[in-house]
Amino acid sequence: MAASGGGSVFSPRFRSGSKLPVQYDADGKEVEIETREDEEQNVKLEETIELLRSAGYFRARIKGLSPFDKVVGGMTWCITTCNFDVDVDLLFTENSSIGQKIALTEKIVSVLPRMKCPHRIEPHQIQGLDFIHIFPVVQWLVKKALETREEMGDSIRAYSIYQFNKKYEMPEDETFKSIRESAMKTLGEVKNVYHPQRRYRRRDADKLKDEETRVISTLLEFGWNYGVSPKVDEAEIDKKPLSSNEVDSSATEEEQRLEEERKMDMLMKEMSAMSTSEGLKTYASVKPGGKISASVVGSMVSMQSDEIQRVASEYADKQSELEHLEKGELVGGVQHHKRVTTALSKQIQQQKIKLEEIQVKYSDLHKTYLQTQENLKAVIERSEKIDTEMEKLNELESSENQGILESLRNLVAMNENLKKQEQEFKAHCKEEMVRLKQNIRKLKTETDEEDNDEMERVTLIERQYDADKEKLKKIKLVLAQVNREIALLQRKIDEVPSRAELSQYQKRFIELYNQVAAKHKETKQFYTLYNTLDDTKLYLNKEVNLLNSIHDNFSTAMGSSNTKEQFLRQMEQIVEGVKQNRLKVEKKKQEEKMKRDQYNDEYLALVENQRLYFKTIKDFQEECLLLSFYSFFHSFSFNKTFPSFSILFLSTIFSLFLQLSLLASKHLVNLLLLPIFSLSLSI
Repeated sequence: MAASGGGSVFSPRFRSGSKLPVQYDADGKEVEIETREDEEQNVKLEETIELLRSAGYFRARIKGLSPFDKVVGGMTWCITTCNFDVDVDLLFTENSSIGQKIALTEKIVSVLPRMKCPHRIEPHQIQGLDFIHIFPVVQWLVKKALETREEMGDSIRAYSIYQFNKKYEMPEDETFKSIRESAMKTLGEVKNVYHPQRRYRRRDADKLKDEETRVISTLLEFGWNYGVSPKVDEAEIDKKPLSSNEVDSSATEEEQRLEEERKMDMLMKEMSAMSTSEGLKTYASVKPGGKISASVVGSMVSMQSDEIQRVASEYADKQSELEHLEKGELVGGVQHHKRVTTALSKQIQQQKIKLEEIQVKYSDLHKTYLQTQENLKAVIERSEKIDTEMEKLNELESSENQGILESLRNLVAMNENLKKQEQEFKAHCKEEMVRLKQNIRKLKTETDEEDNDEMERVTLIERQYDADKEKLKKIKLVLAQVNREIALLQRKIDEVPSRAELSQYQKRFIELYNQVAAKHKETKQFYTLYNTLDDTKLYLNKEVNLLNSIHDNFSTAMGSSNTKEQFLRQMEQIVEGVKQNRLKVEKKKQEEKMKRDQYNDEYLALVENQRLYFKTIKDFQEECLLLSFYSFFHSFSFNKTFPSFSILFLSTIFSLFLQLSLLASKHLVNLLLLPIFSLSLSI
C-alpha cells in the first residue's frame, strides 16, 4: 500500500504531457480544453533520461521514442548488465497496448526483489509514467550497473587479451621470440664463465676444527688463495734504509708469511686433484711464491709426459703473473677484488652518465629528424601534386584547346590585376576616410558656436526627460510596494482555512479521536486482562507450593501423634487464611461492581439529558418555523390586492410542511425550507 500510493488520495496527480480527446461545442466547433501538467514529473523525466544517457544507454537519445519505451528499455538494459535475466520479447514493438505494457512492467518489477533493490515500485506506476517513483529505481539500477561493469571489466579485458594472444601476435612478441634463443644462450654462457669450479677435494675435512682453517681450505679447493702476504724482494729491502722499528715489523711480517706458507703446504698435502686437466691448471696458483709441495710434484710425475710439458708451460706463465702481482704490492685477493669492483663501478657510472647524455642528444636529434622528414614529406607531396597538375595541363594543352588555355591565362592575369587594384583601392579609401574625418572635426569646431542655442534646448529636453524618468521610477517603486502588500494579504487570506477545510479537519479530528479512544479502551482491557491473569498465576503458584509442602510433610507428620496434631493445626490455619483472602477478594469485587453500577447510572443520566437536549432543539425549530409562517400570513392579510386562493394555497402548503417536519429529520426540514419560501414569493 505504501509503495503503490506514494501520496494523499485527495491530491490527484496528472500525467505529464497527457493528451485529451478533441471536444466540440453545440455548433460543432473545436473547444480548447485546459490541460494540467506536473512540473515535478517533467523535471524527474528529464533527470531519468539524462541519467540513462550518461550511464551508456544511448538509445534514450532517439527523439521518436516515447518516454515509456526509453524508461523500460533503460531499466531492461541495466538489469541485463547486472547479469540478471528478464523475460521480455527480443523483437521490440512500439506503441504497445496497455495490457502489453503492464505485462512487460510486471516482468521487470518481478526481477527487482531478486536484485535486492531497496526501492519499491508497482507496474502501474511505470505504465503511468510516475517518474517521482521511477527515478530512485532507475538511479539505483544505473549505480548497480556501473559497479557490475567495474567489477567485470578486468576479467573481461583479461579474457579478451587471452583470446587475442591465442590467434595473433604483436610485433614486439615476434622480435622477442627471434632473439630469445640467442639471449638465453648468451646468459647461460655468462653464468658459466663466472661459475665457481671445484679443483681439489680434501679427504679429511671433518678433522679441521678451526673455523679460519676451514674457510681457507674451502677457498683452496676452488682455486682461491686469500690471506697470504706477497713475498718482498730482498734487493728492494736493501735499497731502502730502514729504522729499527721498520726492521722489526718487516721481520714479523716475514715470519707470518712463512707461517702461512707452511699452513698452506699442510692443507695442500691433504687435498687431491678433481681432474688432471683442471687440477694442473691451478697448481702454480696455490702458493704466492710459485713453489709446489712434494705431494703436488708426485701427482704431476704420475701424469703423462705431454700433460707434464703443458703443465710446465702453464706453471711458467702463472709464475710470471705472480711475480708481476708481487711487484704491484698486492696484499691479498680480497683487496684486489675490492679495487677491481670499485674501478668497474666507477666505469659503469661514467658510462651511464655518457649514455644518458647520448640518449638526450639522440632524442633531440631524433625529434629534429622526424620534423625534417615531415617537412620533406609535405614538400614532396606538394611537388608531386604540382607535377600532376602540370601534367594534366600539358595533356589538356593541344591544338584544339590552345585558344581556351590562352583565354584562361589571360583571365588569370586579369584576376591578379584586379586583386592588385582592389588592394590599391582599399588603401586609397582608407586615406580618403582619414581625410574626411579630419574635415568633419574641423567643421564641428567651426559650427560649435552656432549650435549653442540648439545645445541649450537639447539640454533642457534631456533634463525634463531625466525628471520624468525619475518620477516614473518612483511610481514603479510605489506600485511594486503595493503589489507586495497585496501578495502578503493574499497569502494571509489563503492561510485562513475555508469552511470545507474546517469540515475536513473536524471529520479527521473526530476520526482520530475515535481511533485513540478505541485504542485506549483496548489497551485498558489488555492491562485488566494481564492483571487478572497475573493474580490468577500468583494464586495458582501459592496453591501448588502449598500442595507440594503438604505432600512433602505428610509422611513425616503422620509418624507420631504430636506431629500429626501440629500438622492438622497448621492445615486449619492455612484454610482460615485462604478463607480470609477469598473474603477480601469478594469484597473488592463487590466494590468494583458498585463502581460499575454507579458509572452506568451516570451514563444513563447523560443519555437522558442528551435526548432531552435534542428534543428541546427540535421543538424550538418547530416553534421558530410556526412563527415565521404566522408573520408571513399576517403581512399578506393587510394586502387587499392579494387573491384569496393564494392564501388558501399557502395554508395548504403550510399544513403539508408541518406534517413533513414532524416526520422528517432536522436536515430534511432545512433542505425543504428554501424552495418553499421561493415558491411562495413567486406566487
